[in-house]
Amino acid sequence: MEAGGLDVAAGVPHVQPSPDQGDSRDGGAQTAPKQSPPGSRMKMLFGFEKEDLSSWHRFVCLLNRPTDPASLGIFRFLFGMLMAIDITQERGLSHLDYKYLDGAPVCRFPLFNFLKPLPLDWMYLVYVIMFFGALGIMLGCFYRFSCLMFISTYWYIFFLDKTTWNNHSYLYGLIGFQLTLMDADRYWSIDGLFRPRKRNADVPLWNYTLLRSQIFVVYFIAGVKKLDADWVEGYSMGYLAHHWLFDPFKLILPVELVSLLVVHGGGLVLDLTAGYLLFFDVTRPYAIFFVSYFHCMNSQLFSIGMFPYTMLATSPLFCYPDWPRRFFGLFPEFLSPILPVTSLSSQTSSSCVYPEPTPSASADPQGGATTPEPSSPRLKHKLWTIFVVVYLLEQLFLPYSHFITQGYNNWTNGLYGYSWDMMVHSRSHQHVKITYRDGTTGEVGYLNPGVFTQSKRWKDHGDMLKQYATCLYHQLPHYNISEPEIYFDIWVSINERFQQRIFDPRVDIVKAEWSPFKPNPWLMPLLVDLSPWRIKFQDIEDTLDNQTEIVFIADFPGLHLENFVSEDLGNTSVQVLQGQVKVEIMEEKKNYTLQPGEQIKVPPGAYHRVHTVSEEPSCYMYIYVNTTEAALQQNFTKLSELQERIRNGTEMEPLPPELQPLTIDNEDGQAEVNATDPIVQLFLKRQRRMKEVKKRREANVLERLNRFSVKKYYMLRRGFLMTAIALRNLAFGLPPLEQLQREVAYANMKEPEAQATHEENLKAEVGHDEL
Repeated sequence: MEAGGLDVAAGVPHVQPSPDQGDSRDGGAQTAPKQSPPGSRMKMLFGFEKEDLSSWHRFVCLLNRPTDPASLGIFRFLFGMLMAIDITQERGLSHLDYKYLDGAPVCRFPLFNFLKPLPLDWMYLVYVIMFFGALGIMLGCFYRFSCLMFISTYWYIFFLDKTTWNNHSYLYGLIGFQLTLMDADRYWSIDGLFRPRKRNADVPLWNYTLLRSQIFVVYFIAGVKKLDADWVEGYSMGYLAHHWLFDPFKLILPVELVSLLVVHGGGLVLDLTAGYLLFFDVTRPYAIFFVSYFHCMNSQLFSIGMFPYTMLATSPLFCYPDWPRRFFGLFPEFLSPILPVTSLSSQTSSSCVYPEPTPSASADPQGGATTPEPSSPRLKHKLWTIFVVVYLLEQLFLPYSHFITQGYNNWTNGLYGYSWDMMVHSRSHQHVKITYRDGTTGEVGYLNPGVFTQSKRWKDHGDMLKQYATCLYHQLPHYNISEPEIYFDIWVSINERFQQRIFDPRVDIVKAEWSPFKPNPWLMPLLVDLSPWRIKFQDIEDTLDNQTEIVFIADFPGLHLENFVSEDLGNTSVQVLQGQVKVEIMEEKKNYTLQPGEQIKVPPGAYHRVHTVSEEPSCYMYIYVNTTEAALQQNFTKLSELQERIRNGTEMEPLPPELQPLTIDNEDGQAEVNATDPIVQLFLKRQRRMKEVKKRREANVLERLNRFSVKKYYMLRRGFLMTAIALRNLAFGLPPLEQLQREVAYANMKEPEAQATHEENLKAEVGHDEL
């Protein structure tokens, strides 16, 4: 590293400690650690002088300045380790056979339609290559080749399924690509053990600049995206305020203000400022504390795999590059063989441009170390500088490139996953109907929403809907449906707005036009003019009792909603808020026209249609009570009171046979098995599950750790056993079917508690969500 070398994005100039503060655990030619005189205020703040930006030559020298490889090497190790774990979890190794089972009639959603999954056993091989690539990155073993193994398979799997896209999966691919180009194996790597010229060698400054800038973009662009009115007004993630993690805030603030100020306001401020605060020495400790707290919370709030831990691993990149040397230098000497080197000197590298030594450095080399020979920028240094500039400009442009890829725009711009609009939009789906029409006979029928798919993401994206319709077009002829026309009626609420249609239900999606570069002509507009109604929603809901439910609907002129009211839903009515509607009771063959403020009851167990007949969009609401659920809760209350009297010895009446199970301890579930009355059986099952939930919540740290470890063990066990089976099949061919069944059954073995829960779920009655 350059004498007293400054580090762009690390803050003030770094003055390295004297050599006697560390030991030399590496060999090779070394550059002498020297102190540089204090520079200007700009150099103190930003790590470089403004003259470094005054010419192309100076700029190339700046980005290729020698920098300590220690922090980069530690990040390489952590990233590779986290990706190896991620492959078994979020990438799906443990359930790969469910996703890519050979011969299964599954509709898939690749970015490019020519991309197809390989046969199942070969897909396992792809994952093995990716896994060993991640391990190679972690260990710095055959580093460049390992990076290529990882990113080639990772991006293949990424592009193979758009339904799994998210911002952090995209970020993993970007970091993997960047590491492929960097010299991250110069510190604490197996390559360094066998290639002394690599061991502890300098890396060019652009290695750090690129990674830090990428993380800055993630934070800052996410903050800019949160300037959206829905986020600022607290509609995007309002439900998060009810999570137990925010209980401390609820001691001093009502839940509404916790949502507005802490969840939304705090998230906005943190994203906008984190990149800047991490940059400067004075603010960096506070920034690391708050981003660490933020990511630890996210690990509990969302199922986002290794993302919080990956972001935690990026924070030290903003510190001085030699922090690992000082940190590991605090450990006892006997651990030195397994710890990273802590010597303060590093080897020269042809990847860097070395400046002319200062007169004081030339006159007083310390510890016998050699001063690196000055060098001039070569072609490769200039090309790397161009690459860094172009890459960062591309990263700043891509989140706002949706005017080019207009076909992927829906109510939100672009495919979710590369725009850093994290958690800005929340959706709920009230009604999804798929209608087909036989092109030969004219027969009309309906499909179960999600048939032939393994994801729900297609409901919000026009490009996926087109792929889904095309897939159904090819699947339905196997069921004697010729030349089918496919129509989708999908109702969505985004950020607590009205439920409304997202796509035109009158358009045959099979024949509909779609282009990635043209606006989607069958996308229905988001009724943003009705957004102010969200304030009134809460006022309306506050007037209802706990058993009454409500759904807010908005529809376009000339369209209608066909709905079926379950017999469980008594006292269901439709009330108009805006516009004019005509309610058609299909069984009675009668029509009723309603104006704003008017309502009508609709019969349970029958179909009806709500037509919008006004020239403007109509707004109305369904108000209903789940009478079956209410009656069930009343019975549960009576049974609970009876059980309490039995335990207290105050129940003097003899119990009928169907209530006798209430007197038996149900810890093992035997009482509910012996129950003959279905209500009593449901009550006992509900009670046992509530006890299990309470026991889990009150578990101590060791019990939680044990439960977590057992769960992960069986997940990893299944993934590796199924991988071994697949590799054996590739090497030696398929075994007899009976043997294969035994092997898969052995791999599927679960821990006893999970197995019992799984069997109960299979037997659980449909329609009782509280169970």
